[in-house]
Amino acid sequence: MKILFLATATFLISASRAQQFINKATIEYEMKANIKKTMGSGVFEDMLKENLPQFKTAYYTFTFADNKSVYKFDRWDAGAKMPEWLRKSDEENVWYFDHNTGRLNMQKNVWGSGFNIEDSIPALQWKLIPNENRIIAGFNCRKAVTKIFDSVYVFAFYTDEITISGGPCSINGLPGMILGVTIPRLFTSWIATKVVLSGVDESIIKPVPVKKSYTLKSLKSTLDERTKDWYSDDETQNEENQQQKARFIWGTLL
Repeated sequence: MKILFLATATFLISASRAQQFINKATIEYEMKANIKKTMGSGVFEDMLKENLPQFKTAYYTFTFADNKSVYKFDRWDAGAKMPEWLRKSDEENVWYFDHNTGRLNMQKNVWGSGFNIEDSIPALQWKLIPNENRIIAGFNCRKAVTKIFDSVYVFAFYTDEITISGGPCSINGLPGMILGVTIPRLFTSWIATKVVLSGVDESIIKPVPVKKSYTLKSLKSTLDERTKDWYSDDETQNEENQQQKARFIWGTLL
C-alpha cells in the first residue's frame, strides 16, 4: 500500500507540474551576430573589420506579465570590445508589446537618430515543422519557420508551456514563447539562457514615452530615402551593396 501511495503521489505531482503554464517571467537571451559578414565587403568595410571581433554577443531580457512584454538590452558579453557606433543601437533599442490590444511600441536608435514606432503587431505566417524538437533553457521546444520582409527566412523554436505569444525583438505569433531564433540572412541568432519565475519587476513593462511616432511602413520609407545614395559611386559591387543596405533596413525594422 505504501508503494502504491508513493507511486500515485509521484504521478499526481508530475501531472500537476505538466499542467502548469507560465504567464509571468523574465527570460534572458543571448544574441550573437557575425558582424564581419553583416558588414559585407569593400575597401572601407575591410579596413573596419581589421579592428573588430568576428562576433558581437549581447544579453537581453524579455520581461512579461498580463500578456504584455518589454524586451531590452542588459549587458555585453564579458570582454567584448566594440566601438560606440556599433554598440549604441543595441543598448538603446526597446520593444514593448501589448498582446491584449495587438499594439506595439518600439524605440530604435539608427546611427545616432532616435525613432519611436507605434503600430499593430505584425501577423507572421508560421509553418510548424513536425518531429523537430529542442530543449532550450529547460523547456521542450518545437520548430517553426516563417518569412519576414517577403524573402527573409526565420527559424524558431517555441514552447507552449510559456503562454505569451512573444519572442526576441519583434518575432512573435506562435502558440507560445519563442526561446530560440536564427535568421541566416542577418547572420544573427538568439537563444534563451534562463527563465526566471520569481521577482518579476512588472513596473518596467510599459511603453516608451512618444512625442512623434512612426509606423513600420513610414519608418521603412524614411530608411529607404536616407539610404538611396549608399554606394552609388561604386557599381562594381552593386549586388553586394544592395544586400548590405537591405540587411541594414531589415535589422532596423526587426
